[in-house]
Amino acid sequence: MVMYGAITDVPGIKVGHYTDKQAVTGCTVILCEQGSVAGVDVSGSSPGTRETDLLQPGNLVEKVQAIVLSGGSAFGLDAATGVMKYLEERGFGYETSAGRVPIVPAAIIFDLNIGDSKVRPGANEGYQACLAATDGKVTEGCVGAGTGATVGKILGVERAIKSGLGTASQKIAGDIVVAALIVVNAVGDVIELGTGKILAGPRKPDESGFLSTSELWKGELKEAVPPFNTVIGVVATDAKLSKAEASKLARVAQVGIARTIDPCHTMYDGDALFVLSSGDKDADVNALGAAAAEVVAEAIVRAIQKAETLAGVPAAKDIRTC
Repeated sequence: MVMYGAITDVPGIKVGHYTDKQAVTGCTVILCEQGSVAGVDVSGSSPGTRETDLLQPGNLVEKVQAIVLSGGSAFGLDAATGVMKYLEERGFGYETSAGRVPIVPAAIIFDLNIGDSKVRPGANEGYQACLAATDGKVTEGCVGAGTGATVGKILGVERAIKSGLGTASQKIAGDIVVAALIVVNAVGDVIELGTGKILAGPRKPDESGFLSTSELWKGELKEAVPPFNTVIGVVATDAKLSKAEASKLARVAQVGIARTIDPCHTMYDGDALFVLSSGDKDADVNALGAAAAEVVAEAIVRAIQKAETLAGVPAAKDIRTC
């Protein structure tokens, strides 16, 4: 099997983007049309989500047909309506006496402080993302829900760094795939794995590198913190999981955020991770958790590496560092 290093390495998963570079926003759909067992963990304190209660263990529905990640703040949750339309037209969804109802959880980032705040992804944009969906290579960087993503915003978006969307995958136990797709819009910094080096954070006044958000926060910072930020994403695997196990895996996968975002899970972040289980392979949840944390961390770093300067916000690769 060809491996793309992406969430589409999991059989049955497709990814589609809708990108508006002019308004600097967009949405991304992760399709699993035949249905995947799903779980979720929301660790941030400013979440913007849809259908997350349904994914809690003990609730009726086990499987979803898609996950939507979107810009546009709470307005962007409307993108899921277009995804529902796309799935209904093709006969996918939860069977009821009145027909199939597609189950489409969603999460959003706040990107209204960049680009045109009056343009937000809606039903049409969600539908267009479905039409663009592929099970092949996934475009990363300032695309889809990552179009308006930024990080290092404790001093305001004027000192922030452009971020985006990243994806990563790996195989464990011979043939089990664990993969992630993450949109990185944190108030905090993105940290290099292993070294602790700041890869992206609030820019120094002379543009010679980055300041530490944690150190600024622990000091006598007077500036107001931007109100809403978040890291959102999806972990997928072809291992067999129950809904309770999927939610547990989502919780463990948040470790990948903790390894690469400093600080994370703040009162100003809505950090939320979904898990999709689309296979029938037996696997140890602990092993899946170790892999999930790793691919989440790798996808976060890739979101910074693949980002481009946009709307006056520079990418990390365009900042000289001392």
